[in-house]
Amino acid sequence: MSRYVVHFMKDVLGEYGRQREICQSTLEIDAPTEDHAVELAKQKFCEKQSLRDWSLHADRIRINTADLPV
Repeated sequence: MSRYVVHFMKDVLGEYGRQREICQSTLEIDAPTEDHAVELAKQKFCEKQSLRDWSLHADRIRINTADLPV
């Protein structure tokens, strides 16, 4: 099983009306595949935020494999 770091990103208006990207939440997920990690992260994000759909609080998902020391 691999470990993934999943970021839920949102675009907001920042200083001077400029659009900025912020991270709503970051989760570390153990899963056999990247696609499975995304689905697990969506479920956990919804539970954590008491949501039915993750896209109510985030615009996109960014996923990376966790850099673990060897």
